[in-house]
Amino acid sequence: MSRAVRRADVGMWGLVATAFLVLAVTSGAHATRGLFLSPINTSTGIGIATISFAAAIAQLMWGAWQPVFGVLADRYGAGIVVALGALLLALGSALVPNTPSALGLVFSMGILHAAGAAAGSMSVLMGVIGQRIPAEKRGLATGIVNAGGSTGQLVFAPIVAVVIGAYGWMSAMYGWALVALATLPLALAFGRRPAAQATAGTPASGAGAPNLRAALREAAGSASYWCLMGGFFVCGFHVAFLTTHMPGVIELCGLPPALAGTSIGVIGLFNIAGSILAGVGSQRWPMKYMLSTIYALRGIGVALFLVAPKTEQTILLFSAWMGLTFLATVPPTAGLVGKLFGTRYLATLFGVTLFAHQIGGFCGAWFGGLALEASGSYDWMWYTDMALAVFAALINLPIREPRAARLAPA
Repeated sequence: MSRAVRRADVGMWGLVATAFLVLAVTSGAHATRGLFLSPINTSTGIGIATISFAAAIAQLMWGAWQPVFGVLADRYGAGIVVALGALLLALGSALVPNTPSALGLVFSMGILHAAGAAAGSMSVLMGVIGQRIPAEKRGLATGIVNAGGSTGQLVFAPIVAVVIGAYGWMSAMYGWALVALATLPLALAFGRRPAAQATAGTPASGAGAPNLRAALREAAGSASYWCLMGGFFVCGFHVAFLTTHMPGVIELCGLPPALAGTSIGVIGLFNIAGSILAGVGSQRWPMKYMLSTIYALRGIGVALFLVAPKTEQTILLFSAWMGLTFLATVPPTAGLVGKLFGTRYLATLFGVTLFAHQIGGFCGAWFGGLALEASGSYDWMWYTDMALAVFAALINLPIREPRAARLAPA
């Protein structure tokens, strides 16, 4: 192997590692937001419903910001967007303790904090990986980057909980501001130009439509793209319901409340393995079949959970099963977008699918509360989960998956 090739490999996997770290921070900030609800309410007396509304807006806005930052990354380069995200995340985190009102929390937590987390999130980072990593290594690379999200959840959730308990929620928020600023140097790894321009003519520089407007028009007219978004909506529904209502499920089962934190941690731990396995599998088998299998496994997992005795062991086994499929949908979904439309505008087009994912997440979190309030149990949500899993497994099958990603013209 020549020295130039070795340098290229080191640079490629260095980029993957940097994207992994950025996603760990932004996902950690996004995943730990719920830990602040009760402390903020105790400190300010604003009301848990009002604070929850700000957190719900953050969930929705995190999805809404994805295509916006995807467009900016495709036009101006991911480095600028990641740096902007670090500043927004730091600003939003620092403002939360200084805006103790309903409107202030919606602005600081629901808009700025969510925007900062979104700018360094999956749409931008998967766009970079899709554009700069050769097709034969792209599946593994996206799986590794995607695992960064779960790693952030695993690492930062216990740290944030300890800091809140020892020093208060304000100190924890200021801590997030410092962590966000510490990621600024990482933005340099992504460069200042759009990746497709920086690597024009290489196998990783898939083009598709000649401009962004044409790419969006092409995607909007593609039945395969709509099928992909329909499945990703279901993914968001599943994920948000689990992360939001698993503590309530455990409480209804009469199990120790501490099991809820362990359950979420197990989901994150096994999602690391699931993400990497999905990335490797996407290099070997058609991605639409990977997605169909993942959604079917979720439905089977819910069905087994419903008929199993509700013990601590059952909860942990169920968490591990769902963790393997939790965000394993991301590598094949991002890969399919690249295959269908090329990688030039992958950040934008994948960002749109992530917005669909978060719309599903908003529904999953909200409907879970409505179901519990109306019936006193989550039974109808579990039935809905299974029905949606079947729907997602089927709707991915008609996708017309190309044999290889579309490449830029010579």
